[in-house]
Amino acid sequence: MRQGYFGIATLHFLVRSFFVFCFHTEEMDREKRYIRKRKLIAFGNSLCFYVCRVFPVRRNRVAVCTFEGKGGFGCNPKYVVLELHRQRPDIEIIWLVNDMTKEFPEYIKKVPNTLWSRAYWLSTSKIWIDNYRKPYGTKKRKKQYYLNVNHYTLGIKCTGLLRGEGFSEMAYLVSKNDSDMIDGLVIDSDWCEQVFPKAFIYNGAMLKTGAPRCDVLYGDRSDKKKEFRNKHNLPDDAKVLMFAPTFREGSNDGKRFVFSETWSIDFARLIRNLEKKFGGVWYICVRVHPQLAPSFREYHNPEIEDRLIDESQNEDLYEILAAMDAYITDYSSAVFEAGYAHIPAFIFADDIASYSASRGNLYWNLDSKDRLNIYNNKELPLDMDLRFPFTVARDNDELEEDILNYDEKKYNRILNVFHEKIGLVFNGQAGYSIVRSMIDSYL
Repeated sequence: MRQGYFGIATLHFLVRSFFVFCFHTEEMDREKRYIRKRKLIAFGNSLCFYVCRVFPVRRNRVAVCTFEGKGGFGCNPKYVVLELHRQRPDIEIIWLVNDMTKEFPEYIKKVPNTLWSRAYWLSTSKIWIDNYRKPYGTKKRKKQYYLNVNHYTLGIKCTGLLRGEGFSEMAYLVSKNDSDMIDGLVIDSDWCEQVFPKAFIYNGAMLKTGAPRCDVLYGDRSDKKKEFRNKHNLPDDAKVLMFAPTFREGSNDGKRFVFSETWSIDFARLIRNLEKKFGGVWYICVRVHPQLAPSFREYHNPEIEDRLIDESQNEDLYEILAAMDAYITDYSSAVFEAGYAHIPAFIFADDIASYSASRGNLYWNLDSKDRLNIYNNKELPLDMDLRFPFTVARDNDELEEDILNYDEKKYNRILNVFHEKIGLVFNGQAGYSIVRSMIDSYL
């Protein structure tokens, strides 16, 4: 009887192992086929760039793109271009965009971000400016200059090789191909110098100027506050908090999709707590990914409907952030930039374990039992001992506690120590410094 049991158990184990092996083999074969397909497409795309080399490089032409063409006039490229036009209005500025209905200043020529259009305009531009990765198969010519201003510096979620198993071979190939073309990568701290070789898969020149999009956060922000309140017909003394959960994207068989959100934050309770702690009348400015804006518009709470402002379609997060009195996110790197301006900022993350499992490594031990004393992940290549400068709430009770216990002097003291330790550059002159260097060396 016992021998029969072990015989059946052994057979079951062998059969199960066979099917697991076949499944993993099939998955590996599928990934290999997908990579081969992407490489073949990239080779075909690269031929378009070689064909376009019959056209000369225009010394006064600059080609710009944001978020693979999905973005418009925003993020770091916007502030570089504004300063470039101010200093050199004769420069021809080309902006590659997927949606040709997006609006730009009249001095910018918007062109479709299609293969042949991209190949022509990039191949004939002296300078490229981008905040993301160039499509696989893009080819840069000699004597062209590629400035990557990126769309993050300090962060919560790891990127590149630091993601561990969450970083696919295909993602590595795309990242490496792009990084090999970059001539200058904009950063804002010593932290980036240590982390970016693996996070960005890059070992070239880094321009420690600060992030241009943060220039608008530096110094007096009263004009931006007034502008925002006028736009939304708010009282001059109205207080506004931005709620901006991180952008979440995944892929399935190479097809990318945006994760849906579940709105677990209690906005009515949040407003009550803000008014109890800080006084005044508070409004919530919601900034979610544009593809998720419809799901937010389905949120209804008659008690506070007149207190919610949807700015999800606005191309420029930082113009809005400059007008804010407080900020809440889950994992967005913009929390650090709110901290640069000493805007009260809070983390509300009710899915830390599942998010970390799906995303890969995080730079910070957010799941620590002592949620008020969180430090950087010591397993990552960072020779710094840093305390996370923001409180981390996992539910509405903890968020209420964090807001009501907020201490401005303590918060500012923690931020000052943090900024000193990371070697932060934040002086409102990033855009000017980048453009001055660009003009002196390449235009």
